[in-house]
Amino acid sequence: MAEAVFHPPRRKRKVYESYDSPFPISAPQDGVYGRDYKICQAEIINKNIIVKNPDDIEQLYSKGFFGKGILSRSRPEYDISDPALVVKWQDARLNMPIVSSKKFQCYVEWARSCMKEQGLDDCTINQFLLNYIEPLNLEGEDEQTSGSQNEDTQAVEAAQPNLLVTSAESNKNQAACLGGDVHCAPLGKCGCNELDRTGFQAISKTHSPESLSSLHDDSKQDDCVKQESPVLSNEEFNHQEFVLVQEESNGSPEEKKAHEKTHLNKKEKLVCRRNPFRIFEYLQLSLEEAFFLAYALGCLNIYYNEAPLSIAKLWEFSSEVQSNFRTTYMAYHYFRCRGWVPKVGLKYGTDLLLYRKGPPFYHASYSVIAELVNDDFEGSSQRSISWKSLSNLNRTTTNVSKELMFCYLIKPSDMNEEEMSSPECLKRIKVQELILHRWVSSRERNEQDEL
Repeated sequence: MAEAVFHPPRRKRKVYESYDSPFPISAPQDGVYGRDYKICQAEIINKNIIVKNPDDIEQLYSKGFFGKGILSRSRPEYDISDPALVVKWQDARLNMPIVSSKKFQCYVEWARSCMKEQGLDDCTINQFLLNYIEPLNLEGEDEQTSGSQNEDTQAVEAAQPNLLVTSAESNKNQAACLGGDVHCAPLGKCGCNELDRTGFQAISKTHSPESLSSLHDDSKQDDCVKQESPVLSNEEFNHQEFVLVQEESNGSPEEKKAHEKTHLNKKEKLVCRRNPFRIFEYLQLSLEEAFFLAYALGCLNIYYNEAPLSIAKLWEFSSEVQSNFRTTYMAYHYFRCRGWVPKVGLKYGTDLLLYRKGPPFYHASYSVIAELVNDDFEGSSQRSISWKSLSNLNRTTTNVSKELMFCYLIKPSDMNEEEMSSPECLKRIKVQELILHRWVSSRERNEQDEL
């Protein structure tokens, strides 16, 4: 058997992140990692392990690149803002999410669907949403608004967008959803920081289901009553999510006719409104990542039905949810401890992908297939591998500039199932790596001739 030739990892051309730390724990002192680091929390939702706290998400992903954002490609940085509108209004220096009127109407319709599921009638829903999403004024913006109006007068002459509402606060680190059964929380039951099981949530701060019924009664008496536009204080701004909606300005009939005759762009404005349907982004951890953080590093507590899980219970739960969890975790633990960043290799038909430092810096170097065997390299294979399927897998791996590796996890012959039901079995497992290369006879002959 020939020795494997080491090929250096391929660094990505464009790197937008800086390397912080391999693990989300404090720096080592005298070769031993300290124990005074932050303990993160995660929940088991629909058999998925989810981290909701923004600080914990930043801690786990920035230091070790654990997990991935639900709506993002890797780092959880989903933003509801429309990229085209952000570029369009970049000169206004806004720090609030900007969405189109069409997208905002989608949020309204989703919130309406949630309220219909609660059994509310259309009249109550329409009246509530009308009051909830009405334009808002930010406290202390009179001077800014007057100044922006003067600038807008000049901007209109130059046929540029007209800015009517701005904000100096930022509220854009809140996003998204979790795949699974779609179940929307009631509009009036959840506070701004409460999340439902799937990440979808319709938001209401000032109205409850009881106030909805009273609102319905009032609407029967006077359907045409209009409330004054509320003033939004800084404290309220910090606790709710607000968006700037790009809408067409309602000008006079003469102005509309002039725009139609001259074929000029329609005058547009930004209006600050409450978002009736907020989308949050979570960090989803694989079972291997979650167990490594809880067992090997001790920096993660995992809860199920608001009760913390012990290491033994977490091992049992993961083994039930994923049949090959024990095998894949042994391989994950081994490669993590050797400095690699393992990720799920389902995209290429393998168990793991191995990255140097992390996905933002290097392309994956190896596609790993993990197999649990005994001393004689015999065991119940999780996949049926024939020569034909092996050739296909090797070709797929080679076409994406990776190498195919078999990771054999060798357990002692005297290890029984009872011992395997505990993570203590890791102490007796041996590992052997095998890298597969395609043998080309003509190439081998040329190399021998040269020698």
